[in-house]
Amino acid sequence: MHPRSYVPKGAASFRVDYDGPPKDIYFLLLPKLTMLAFSAAVEPLRIANQVTGKELYRWFLISQDGAPVPCSNGIGINTDMTLEDLPRGSFAFVCSGIEPSDSASPKALSWIRRQNAHGSRFGGICTGAFALAQAGILQEQRFTLHWENQPSFSEYFPGLEPTANLYEIDNGLMTCGGGNAATDMMLEMIETDHGKDLAVIVSDMCIHFRSNNREALQKSAYSVALSSRNQHLINAMQFMHETIEEPVEIGVVADHAQISRRQLERLFQRYVGTSPVQFYIELRVGRALALLNETNMTVAEISAATGFSSATQLSIRFKKRYGQSPASFRKSWSSKPDGDGTSTV
Repeated sequence: MHPRSYVPKGAASFRVDYDGPPKDIYFLLLPKLTMLAFSAAVEPLRIANQVTGKELYRWFLISQDGAPVPCSNGIGINTDMTLEDLPRGSFAFVCSGIEPSDSASPKALSWIRRQNAHGSRFGGICTGAFALAQAGILQEQRFTLHWENQPSFSEYFPGLEPTANLYEIDNGLMTCGGGNAATDMMLEMIETDHGKDLAVIVSDMCIHFRSNNREALQKSAYSVALSSRNQHLINAMQFMHETIEEPVEIGVVADHAQISRRQLERLFQRYVGTSPVQFYIELRVGRALALLNETNMTVAEISAATGFSSATQLSIRFKKRYGQSPASFRKSWSSKPDGDGTSTV
């Protein structure tokens, strides 16, 4: 393995009361992997070490043949090792990208099966679930992969059904849809290992708005509408966006889209998987979340700006969606660790 410093210097600092051994993470890089997803997974580990000044994590890169692995953008990544046996209990991510059905060699699939049989746990980044499925280790577990490749995955593996969520963690299996979803997944791991405050500062260092919800969907409903090319649905969603502050009845939305309410409801169920009423509510709650993060508006002011009749009504909807009240959410994000490891509110 190539020598590497796992604790770079930085200006921000945060204290954690941990003096144990580092957690080793292995990344099997398959040809044409997505560089964005891989970087989004490894950088939170580097930042966690940097801000704490401790070797909390180490990461090792694996290739199938020892040569640099080309990413989907043509850039090659040097690796540390080939398909060697890992220490028992290790964790390894399979990182893939475009053309995932052909990226893992028979030798790599045998290696995955062997490490799994010897106690290693696995995860998939972007389209890494293809190799995991080919190796036969995705049975009866929740998992996901990039939305673009889910239709072809279902054709290859009709007995396996990925979720549409950003990422999944199920019985030790960690998978994500790629892109910034990899950061969200790793932040949850960091929080589990070393606490929420460290996950918050790592998220801030990444300048990343953490979803805090692994069940958030990879694709926005609006992008689903655009891909459907149904102008009635697109018009209805645009009108809802324009009327967040003063929401209207769904019948009015249907009239604006120039279809019946019943037709509108069918379109939402077909393409979005929810009712227009629920979508409208989720849209307004999502706007409230943004205002809580980006402004100093009071909860009462935000409730008015998002069309809720009272702060109580907003709180009920917000808690149902995000698991905590607006006030608690804002407090958790304003409690930022300072240089000596304490928090300020």
